[in-house]
Amino acid sequence: MSKTVLTCTCLGTQNVDAKALSEATGMDVKAPCAALCTDQIDLAAKALGAGDAIICCTQEAATFEALADDLEVAAPGLVDIRDRGGWTSDTRDTAPKMAALLAEAALPAVPHKAVDVVSEGMCLILGPEEVALAAADQLKEFLNVTVLLSPGAEVPDTRAFDVVVGHLRRASGALGQFEVVIDGLQQVIPGGRGARSLSPPRDGGQSSCDVILDLRGGPALFPAPEKREGYLRADPGHPPSVAAATLEASHLTGTFEKPLYVKAEPVLCAHSRAEQTGCTRCLDLCPTGAIVPAGDHVSVDPMICAGCGACSSVCPSGAISYDAPPVDLTFRRVQTLAQTYLAAGGKDPRLLVHDAHGRDMIELAARHGRGLPADVIPLEMSAIGAFGHAEMVAGLAAGFANVTVMPGPGADSAALEAQVALAQALAEPNRVALLDCSDPEAMSDALFDQTPAPNAVTPVRPMGTRRQITRQAARALHPDAEQLPLPDGAPYGAILVNKDSCTLCLSCVSLCPSGALGDNSDKPQLRFQEDACLQCGLCATICPEDAITLEPRLDLT
Repeated sequence: MSKTVLTCTCLGTQNVDAKALSEATGMDVKAPCAALCTDQIDLAAKALGAGDAIICCTQEAATFEALADDLEVAAPGLVDIRDRGGWTSDTRDTAPKMAALLAEAALPAVPHKAVDVVSEGMCLILGPEEVALAAADQLKEFLNVTVLLSPGAEVPDTRAFDVVVGHLRRASGALGQFEVVIDGLQQVIPGGRGARSLSPPRDGGQSSCDVILDLRGGPALFPAPEKREGYLRADPGHPPSVAAATLEASHLTGTFEKPLYVKAEPVLCAHSRAEQTGCTRCLDLCPTGAIVPAGDHVSVDPMICAGCGACSSVCPSGAISYDAPPVDLTFRRVQTLAQTYLAAGGKDPRLLVHDAHGRDMIELAARHGRGLPADVIPLEMSAIGAFGHAEMVAGLAAGFANVTVMPGPGADSAALEAQVALAQALAEPNRVALLDCSDPEAMSDALFDQTPAPNAVTPVRPMGTRRQITRQAARALHPDAEQLPLPDGAPYGAILVNKDSCTLCLSCVSLCPSGALGDNSDKPQLRFQEDACLQCGLCATICPEDAITLEPRLDLT
């Protein structure tokens, strides 16, 4: 049974070719409405009642979801073909682009994985006496508050919240499971007359809490503090910031859903062997410190992981992969967009990869400016860092003329630049670009001014791991090439062995985590399988004769 698609011209501000969309997608695309969310809401109710409907409007998502609740039916699929396609100053046909967006929206949804995090409202407040105590007084009705004051501070005469004295040595964890260690810890001794008395100081006092409100104004307790859930900071000299952080803290009690952003396969990890360090790509990039060494492999703390996706892009073996959504769904989305656009008669589509900030920019550009060109197809990623070199070259191999990645303010630009550079080496420099732009008008101008060369590649849709897809895509982009040089640090390449220095001790063979190196049981010989090499460097590190060097490249033969 095909899906029913309801479209709307939004008061006549865009053209929708329902017949062309039906032919391109195989879905039952109804004749476009003019005011589906108001005067023609009965048509939406009828489609929802019949089930399996897609409504081409995200602006009024709340209206259609409320309608589904009233009808006691499943919420409809929603897709934006207006801001992303219809509202444009481009006079070319937008039907192929709309068809591509519809086909992508019809892909089966993948349920996200999550765990429940419970916060009982145990809040630790750090900061100067006056500011910290004022915040505690505001929060005492909502949270179980403890204030940590510096030695010598005047302890207030109150039991409305707890006060301790000491120095915070360290803190770890995240929302619902922070652990703190306090030196010189002194606690209030209840009872007695006059000023509050304190217990003798002791070092190494340990405690736990659910929320930390840091009003010290100094260095953060954690790397990437804005990504650490349950950790709130504010400048004590800026009352509005303190008020905002205090208000946010008051809401951090109850049960929260924590997404599980990545999945790990430790057996594939090439981090270490025999206490020799190899690959550290994910460790070098993780902004929150969620990834730590754990023997021969690395370990990811899902409670600290903020889901930036960079680890998935750089992992050479697939030991860590993004899972919200899964990597294979991203490949399917890219391939579906290209395949549908080309099948609908479009020529040389361009892929614009963006995050939530980019979505806002597209909406503003469409409503108040030129919008997007008719051949630019937007792909929103929840974590743009997860769109790495493999996804970029797969997009080109699928038929896109070029791929432009537009990161938002919170993205790791350095990590993305490295992935773009690798993709450029695997394809061509003018096929992949990074658009660092925060102005909607400048974004539109840059895309309208862009004139990429036509894509002469016969579209392919490779399957398999990210490494396999990269190799197949690169082969399609360079059908006559045998080898591509790659930048330093690339996860593909060969090893060069100085035969005069090598003693065939086979230390490299015993440590190779991917099986790229082996020996010959019949004669003294070192064997190498290049497509399995992760360029982790363990062989070069362990070689007692320094006979091994790495050569980043991609062999296409």
